[in-house]
Amino acid sequence: MLFWIVSAFLTVAVAVALLYPLLKGAEPAPIDDAGEAAVYRDQLKELERDKAQGLISAEDASYARAEIGRRLLAVSGKGEVPGAIGRTNGLNKLAQAFVILCLPAVGLGLYLKTGNPDMPAAPLAARLENPEGNIELLVAKVERHLAENPNDGSGWDVLAPIYFKMQRLGDAELAYRNAIRLLGTNPARMNGIGEVLVAGNDGIVTDDARSAFAEALKLDPRDPRAQFYLALALEQAGKKAEALIAFQAIAKASPADAPWLPLVQEHIASNGRAPAAGSPGQAASKAPGGPSQSDVEAAAGMSAGDRNAMIRGMVEGLDAKLKEDPNNFQGWMRLVRSYAMLNEKDKALAALKTALQAFPAEKDEGKQLIAMGRELGLPVEEALK
Repeated sequence: MLFWIVSAFLTVAVAVALLYPLLKGAEPAPIDDAGEAAVYRDQLKELERDKAQGLISAEDASYARAEIGRRLLAVSGKGEVPGAIGRTNGLNKLAQAFVILCLPAVGLGLYLKTGNPDMPAAPLAARLENPEGNIELLVAKVERHLAENPNDGSGWDVLAPIYFKMQRLGDAELAYRNAIRLLGTNPARMNGIGEVLVAGNDGIVTDDARSAFAEALKLDPRDPRAQFYLALALEQAGKKAEALIAFQAIAKASPADAPWLPLVQEHIASNGRAPAAGSPGQAASKAPGGPSQSDVEAAAGMSAGDRNAMIRGMVEGLDAKLKEDPNNFQGWMRLVRSYAMLNEKDKALAALKTALQAFPAEKDEGKQLIAMGRELGLPVEEALK
């Protein structure tokens, strides 16, 4: 009850303070009649001197004397202008009505909607000392500390990921760079600044971001976050075969319940074959019937005839399987390369031509096939006919 009494008293006090100048009415401004009249009398004397010296004709002097005299009489009879007073009184009444009725009504309505008289006082200094989970107050507290201690690397280290979560990307990059400058590199900081750069470039892994992730991976070769972004950089560069291998390696090394595993599996599926059934997160590393790199290395210890027979048999098996399933992109990549390894350029070119029918040249897969064909020295233009 005391609160409402005090509020009513303050409302009345404010209303009286606002109404007081309006209730007094307009007062004419004081006029210095004597001073203005003295000026006009001096002008009359000066006019007489000019007439005596012949500087002005008698007729012009008569007109000037009449005008100065009129002004002198007007000074003596100055008063209030009735029309102006009437307009002022009308405006005063509107202002008085606004102060008496509208201001208290608006103030009371706003308070009833948002106010709480039982809420304890919460000055800013006290809230900064005890933020109680308020992220904005926590940030303000750390910012105030860093303004006084700009070389506190731990403060920048704490603030950088918070800025990133708040999407204050420019502040986050600055905070990470300050933390790295003051405390040195570690995987968390390098991954953090890399993610900030990626977010600031609409998800593109730029050269600077890639360098940051590479440094993080150098510091911790098993860091899945750095591995993921480096694999994503390969995918964005059109190197889908390499990206597939990288994503498969992440999935293979990840625990079955890793939170990032579903995302990794999506990239595996988009870059090549989906993960094999019964082995979550891990795709088969070689196409059906195709010789893998380990197969080729194993064949190195055989005689030349046995080695060629083994490789040729595997390649022919892969060729037969691709005729049944022509949508196996990785299989076509391996078949073309295998024929080129066997120095059978005609078969390699024929395989490339058939592959481009399943994966047109204007698509990403087709572009990779064409690039590989040129790398192997094949007449790609014939395959495009």
